[in-house]
Amino acid sequence: MADWLGQWWVWIALGLALMIFEVVAPGFIFLGFAVGAVVVGLIVAMSGGLVGTLPVTLLIFAVLSLVAWLVIRKLAGERKGQVKVWDSDINE
Repeated sequence: MADWLGQWWVWIALGLALMIFEVVAPGFIFLGFAVGAVVVGLIVAMSGGLVGTLPVTLLIFAVLSLVAWLVIRKLAGERKGQVKVWDSDINE
């Protein structure tokens, strides 16, 4: 894989950038993508570029990001039995 997306450091840098975006836009929006990118970077680094073609790498990134997002959502999501209490109406 000779293109720039095949480099392990590009995936790690993308993951770190997405983690910074998560701080700016909290709510676990970018965190799953960040974890997926870092893990793909580690996989590419350990495999020595033998992961495959770009579509395969992007598929691995998508699956890992989805799994990471689901795990994060399960761990840090809304608690069971938690009820939102509205103190005021928006029209008052």
